[in-house]
Amino acid sequence: MEKTLIKNGIIVNEGRSFKGDLVLIDDIIEAVYEQSAPVGDYNRVVDAEGCYVMPGVIDEHVHFREPGLERKADIESESRAAAYGGVTSYFDMPNTNPQTTTVEALDDKYRRAAKESHINYSFFYGATNDNVDDFAKLDVHHIPGIKLFMGASTGNMLVDRQESLEMIFRRCADMNLPLMTHCEDTNLINENMAKIKAEYGDDPDVKFHPVIRDEKVCWNSSSLAVELAKKYGTRLHLAHVTTAKELSLFVPSVNDLQKITAEAVIAHLVFSDADYKDKGTLIKCNPAVKTADDREALRKALMNGGISCVGTDHAPHESKDKQGGCCKAASGMPMIQFSLVTMLELVDEGVLTIERVVELMAHNPARLFSVSQRGFLRKGYKADIVIVKAGEEWTVTKDIIQSKCKWSPMEGHKYRWQVVDTFVNGQLVYDNGTFNADYRGEQISFRD
Repeated sequence: MEKTLIKNGIIVNEGRSFKGDLVLIDDIIEAVYEQSAPVGDYNRVVDAEGCYVMPGVIDEHVHFREPGLERKADIESESRAAAYGGVTSYFDMPNTNPQTTTVEALDDKYRRAAKESHINYSFFYGATNDNVDDFAKLDVHHIPGIKLFMGASTGNMLVDRQESLEMIFRRCADMNLPLMTHCEDTNLINENMAKIKAEYGDDPDVKFHPVIRDEKVCWNSSSLAVELAKKYGTRLHLAHVTTAKELSLFVPSVNDLQKITAEAVIAHLVFSDADYKDKGTLIKCNPAVKTADDREALRKALMNGGISCVGTDHAPHESKDKQGGCCKAASGMPMIQFSLVTMLELVDEGVLTIERVVELMAHNPARLFSVSQRGFLRKGYKADIVIVKAGEEWTVTKDIIQSKCKWSPMEGHKYRWQVVDTFVNGQLVYDNGTFNADYRGEQISFRD
């Protein structure tokens, strides 16, 4: 039995911040103490004086690229980057090669993660036009939900038949499984692309990316998803909402999660279309980074409950893939290593509170997907913990980037927040620059 004391930190948990101690026994939180824990014998004592102690981040939206796209990233490299960033659990998306649209492909991912992942893991099952009958084969305790691409960013995973959409929404409602959707109108994207190409050539400048994938592209698809969810009573979670208009589809709530919820991702909270001038294709993603007004609306929704979760849509590409413009440059960026410290910067800016950061990045992902015994600092829960502090300024440089692609849109950015320690199941995986490469995380359970 290994007993750990984390003392003197400011504990941020369930809407409160208070000075206190945590006691861990092996992989479980034994007790949360306001003020000091009882004197005792501990195998490890971590003094968190001047630091904030929070539940580890649950990133419910990542693309770790394995299997099939390992030249871009793999489970080992990206889970390492996650641990450096205070992320203790992730849900990976199904657009790999092969796609996670069969039970066999899903099982293969779990086998890979058991061997390679430094933090806790789970995988969405992907919907297609033809596989809804296979949902009955899934163990609902082993997946967060179903991922549906109602957009053009993921090749042949696009579901574009109305009949298939209706069946997917109905089946998820019947199984009480969350349905997470990527919503963009494919036909409208194609129309916009043709117009821009006709005027600006075969590979228009990336500044036109938010013109091609504009507000209407998102609204047409998002509003259809909400309409279907209401029709069938589906538990719908809209991924990476980008526009102020889309926020009108959701009922703001900071106390109780609604049946239809929205996610924002870091890129759309940090960047606006003005940043294409300096960042170029480094911030090209789908849906596109849009206007400063849209960004401001998303930021306000973090506090009023219009946004329920913050993820990263972490999607690494090799640098060579990011060359070109709207057509040639790949969409997606690595963000998981710097997601938490970026959100804490928004606290400094007065956009939201540190308690709300924990709600958006740990508590609500756990609630929304019914994660078993994670996402909170509670007695009997898994000891997934991150310790952060604000201190001396530091700069993102290429040598500290852990993602396999070795670039970040945050390169050159100066932070004052830093992740000090990351505990995964009670194990100190990241400790102030030192990484335990031997540790492997656990498969996440749901709805137990």
